[in-house]
Amino acid sequence: MPWWSETVMDQRIAFVLRVGAKEASMSAVCKEFGISRPTGYLWLRRYQEAGSVTGLVEKSRRPHRSPGKTANEVEESVVSLRRKHGWGARKLNDLLAKQGRELPTATIHRILVRRDLVDQDGSEQQATKRFEKSECNQMVQMDFKGEYQVTDGKCYPLSFLDDHSRYLVGLWALGSTKGKGVYESLKKRFQEAGVPLSVLTDHGTPWFSTTNGHGLTWVSVWMIKQGVRLIFCRVRHPQTKGKVERFHRTLKERTLHRGLPKTLKEWESWAPEFRHEYNEVRPHEALGMKTPKEVYTHDNLRPYQENPPEWEYGGGSVLKLNTQGQLYFRGRYHFVCEALASEWVRVDELDDRLVVTFRQVTIREINLRTAKSVPVLIDRASVLTSEQV
Repeated sequence: MPWWSETVMDQRIAFVLRVGAKEASMSAVCKEFGISRPTGYLWLRRYQEAGSVTGLVEKSRRPHRSPGKTANEVEESVVSLRRKHGWGARKLNDLLAKQGRELPTATIHRILVRRDLVDQDGSEQQATKRFEKSECNQMVQMDFKGEYQVTDGKCYPLSFLDDHSRYLVGLWALGSTKGKGVYESLKKRFQEAGVPLSVLTDHGTPWFSTTNGHGLTWVSVWMIKQGVRLIFCRVRHPQTKGKVERFHRTLKERTLHRGLPKTLKEWESWAPEFRHEYNEVRPHEALGMKTPKEVYTHDNLRPYQENPPEWEYGGGSVLKLNTQGQLYFRGRYHFVCEALASEWVRVDELDDRLVVTFRQVTIREINLRTAKSVPVLIDRASVLTSEQV
């Protein structure tokens, strides 16, 4: 059967479209969608203020005022000491106490995190516990571990690490960072074990493209078709995917201790050996000295689909992009995404713009007056922002 499910984001966009059609009063539309008039006016105002459907994404619920917030002077003292000594929260707590400033260790650590001053080597235990999915396979972190020179070329180890259990789902020694190797490695794993709910990664090749704004490539489109929610961390914020970064330090240290593999074939042999040791032998402090295998389960995995069913869109006009990833509308071609060449998309007309959605991801807004095509990336299956990952 075709896939289709209505989400909160679907409803918000549909609500704005319904109001924009001016076929019914605001009261009637609010009643139709089962919301109050204040809520209806709230979403309409957010859309109008933003001038885009991006205004319908859930905003942070952080309060505007924080009476208990640490004074700026004290926070700057923490930052200054951190930059001077490079110490963690516990040591800074002791130093501040000697200066007559009493501040909880947890508060100091939050200041360091907020100011992006937490070490990426994972040495501060609190930082490793700050962000963690509650179940296995809710999110997997993916990245390449740099470049290694070998006698027959180069090696690029690709890591696939479960966010909850730190279980090393996959470690592949690839000869390049091109999409083919990544696709084949992930596909084999998905066929054998199943597909996770989401994948967190950076803005690197081959899963992110800089030519279309929202970053979709043929590899990321393939994952979307498998129902994977793609999450791209913020630029120059490697701490967002801190677990895989910390894993890479362990991989580097262990590889140097063993001795660097000299050929790509040797790397291919060493990778599964290390994966076994990491998952089943080496205890992990963040797991209470358990091994990742003792914590990992197959929860939340879904079967891989060789031929994913066609997506059934719940509204709008369903149109097919041309072989260049362009949308033909009212006698004019508009660029959408080259990775979506010949794909079916949903197109909603809202005021003087088009909102283009591929499956559950809204990817483009096109201004019909100026013909300007603006990239967006809203996963309509969730209203979470990257700050809530």
